Amino acid sequence: MIFLQLILQNFGPYLGKQIIDLRPENNGETRPIILFGGMNGGGKTTLMDAIRLALYGSRAQCSTRNNLGYTEFLSQSVNRNTPPTEKARIELTFEHVYEDKLAKFKVVRYWDKDGKDTLGILIYNPFIDDWYTDKALSNTWDEYIETLLPIGISNLFLFDGEQVKELAELETPPPPVVDAIRSLLGLELAERLAVDLDILVSRKRKEIAGAKELATLDKIEQKFQQLIAEKEIATQDQSSTNQKVEYHEKQVRQREEKFLSEGGKIAAERNQLDLQQKEFIKTTDKCRQEMVELAAGVLPLALISPLLTQIQTQAENESHQQQAKLEGDAFKKRSDRLLNYITNLSLNTDQFDKIKTFLDREYQEIEQAAVSDEKPWLAADSEAINQLENLLRYQIKASQIEGEEKIKQLREIEQEIEFLERQLAIAASPEAYEKLKGDVRQAQNELAKATATHEMANRRLEELKKEIAKTQKELEEYSQDYIKLRNNQHIITACAKVQESLKLFKEKLTLKKLNKLEIEVTQCFSYLLHKTDLVHRVVIDTNSFSLSLYDGQGQPVPKHRLSAGEKQLLAIAFLWGLARVCGRRLPVAIDTPLGRLDSSHRGNLVEKYFPAASHQVILLSTDTEIGKTEVEKLREQDAIAREYLLKYDPNERQTIVQSGYFW
Repeated sequence: MIFLQLILQNFGPYLGKQIIDLRPENNGETRPIILFGGMNGGGKTTLMDAIRLALYGSRAQCSTRNNLGYTEFLSQSVNRNTPPTEKARIELTFEHVYEDKLAKFKVVRYWDKDGKDTLGILIYNPFIDDWYTDKALSNTWDEYIETLLPIGISNLFLFDGEQVKELAELETPPPPVVDAIRSLLGLELAERLAVDLDILVSRKRKEIAGAKELATLDKIEQKFQQLIAEKEIATQDQSSTNQKVEYHEKQVRQREEKFLSEGGKIAAERNQLDLQQKEFIKTTDKCRQEMVELAAGVLPLALISPLLTQIQTQAENESHQQQAKLEGDAFKKRSDRLLNYITNLSLNTDQFDKIKTFLDREYQEIEQAAVSDEKPWLAADSEAINQLENLLRYQIKASQIEGEEKIKQLREIEQEIEFLERQLAIAASPEAYEKLKGDVRQAQNELAKATATHEMANRRLEELKKEIAKTQKELEEYSQDYIKLRNNQHIITACAKVQESLKLFKEKLTLKKLNKLEIEVTQCFSYLLHKTDLVHRVVIDTNSFSLSLYDGQGQPVPKHRLSAGEKQLLAIAFLWGLARVCGRRLPVAIDTPLGRLDSSHRGNLVEKYFPAASHQVILLSTDTEIGKTEVEKLREQDAIAREYLLKYDPNERQTIVQSGYFW
């Protein structure tokens, strides 16, 4: 796991939005340390609380929470200068291997002054280069974070100087560290299993004490067998009645078909068919009358349409000739006036003859158009010609179309009348109709009786099935009670054996894990301590987890012989060893890391522990802990990826995160 970014908004002394890059790299080079500098009360511990709060929510062990309820704690952690429209917000972005792939997660918690927080878990999708909300993961986040960084061992990776100081001064580790050790060694699971076994045994004993009497088991079995026999009889009745229903259904179909084939249906509909026939006859009479009216109009002229067309052509030709004659007379008069006028102009003879020749030629052409071999005989005027054209183009055609429609309508109606006459001809007589109708009614009544009997058989069979199911369930319950009684007795006996095995397993597991832990703590302490001959071996008590020191000759080294700085180094070595035994690649965050260490021990811690504590180490220090000398050593080692200074303004009572350190 690697923390990538922390965003604080209106949380504690951080007013507004503060974005902190936590990536352990600088210009493409991996460097583990993220260094924060700040004076006491400037917000260092708040940063640590923000990480815990983002990951664990209401379960987070925050420094300022004390005995406050979660809602009250959140309400008090909102910066007092927060605008009413804004909320407090924490966003922690990290990456780790998820479903065999390196994935990025963003944990978002926000709340207002009422203290009710909202959690959102976002996962980065590299294909769309964007984040999406995983609602399922948000609902199960408490369970999921336990697979990454269990809260029981979080104190091994997220700790402060006070924790180191307390661990150094106490003979036995404090409860948070003890819980982390138990969780790390797997002892917590063994103890929980032992408690669960006790609960299981207690529950099984209560079940045995309240077990049902099994004396009625034989009676229930007899009832069950009787119901099975009755079910067989009911099944046969159902089959027999079903056959009767099928027989009577066939009878009904046959008599209905006979009723139809022998004209029973038509006889039942005779009155309606008679009415339809009368209506069709009225319609044919009306249609014939309308055709008589058409014949009294222009429709008969359709018989002489070719002759009327010839008359129209003759009238138009005579009209054209008459028009041409009138035009010729008019042209002759204008030509004579023009020649008289030209004579007065004294033109020469040549010019006058050309004009006269031209006018004569034009007049002859007009005369030729007016001359026809056939003499006019019709002498029709223009109004008569227009009436004849209207008659040919519209009136006769419209009458023809209407006549054709009437003929078509008349034929269709006559077909309907013919069909009705055939239907009426095959209709049964009243006596035959009554007999056919009675046969159908009788068959339907018999079918209804058979159907009712069949339904009664079905209901009886269903009732027996339900009774059998109920009795079978009751029988199974009694049988299961008997089996459960025997199982419970077996479980109680087996649990006692399991408890003994579990106790032995816990002892061996503790010895194996503590032996490995002792080796790691000894190596870490020797690595940090400049007195290489002081401690040769560190031993951890299996019950209290207190530390005992031994020199090279196997003699105990009393802890009071250690200086305050050496005790702190021992505590740090203990936490470091626990983290290494854990086997998880997790970030380490240390608040107030150096405490009361002297310059020699500080140098060892700065040079040996901080760069090697983890792949990502977040240090929260004052100017007196990691001073100018220490920060320069870390810079020389290329161990610092990023440096931040928590600048606290006492007047505004807020902290701003700036790049850089005290020096």
